[in-house]
Amino acid sequence: MSYAIEPPPIPTVAIAGSAARFPVRRIFCVGRNYADHVREMGADPKSEPPVFFTKPADAVADSGASIAYAANTANLHFEVELVIAIGKGGAGIAEAQALQHVWGYGVGVDLTRRDRQAEAKKAGAPWDVAKAFDNSAPVGPISQVRNHGHPNTGRIWLAVNGQTKQDADLSDMIWSVPEIIAALSRSWALKPGDLIFTGTPAGVGPLQPGDRVECGVDGLEGLSFEIAR
Repeated sequence: MSYAIEPPPIPTVAIAGSAARFPVRRIFCVGRNYADHVREMGADPKSEPPVFFTKPADAVADSGASIAYAANTANLHFEVELVIAIGKGGAGIAEAQALQHVWGYGVGVDLTRRDRQAEAKKAGAPWDVAKAFDNSAPVGPISQVRNHGHPNTGRIWLAVNGQTKQDADLSDMIWSVPEIIAALSRSWALKPGDLIFTGTPAGVGPLQPGDRVECGVDGLEGLSFEIAR
């Protein structure tokens, strides 16, 4: 097959303990999935079904990356999240079978232009400018389910320059991993390579050039990156 232009490379993320890479097809994100963060943002927990938004696949960045401070914002925020890596596709997936579709899990950060998000919320507009920008989805190495199982409890945390900013437990999630997968698959046919960011706990806040971010989830490889000066 010939192409009119050179095809772009397939975005990938690291796999824990392997030289192989996990190819990324799409990135789905869950908004408002920890009760304390929902309240922090002025809303009512579980008052409505899960809210989903997306990021482009090439928004991923590896652990250890130096990420430029995003253009078109004066209020770049961090949001640490458990990330699901889908290995088996499906549509209309039942909650009872949802975990069979998971290849592995990782730690991610949903970088957010908070000022642009506030404007979008006020205008009832999409969140693309606030969420779907370059390098807005740093992801640590993906740990395979066969080696680490399915985390449903355990500490999730994030620190900036050594100071803890977010510190919660996965059990605090409003919507569980099976519930998220089932809900997503009612609107999209999930495919191998899809990543799902599962929401963030309270404590989100701004980043500045020169800041170093470290974060983790119990049982998974950590994620770190810096905001370039």
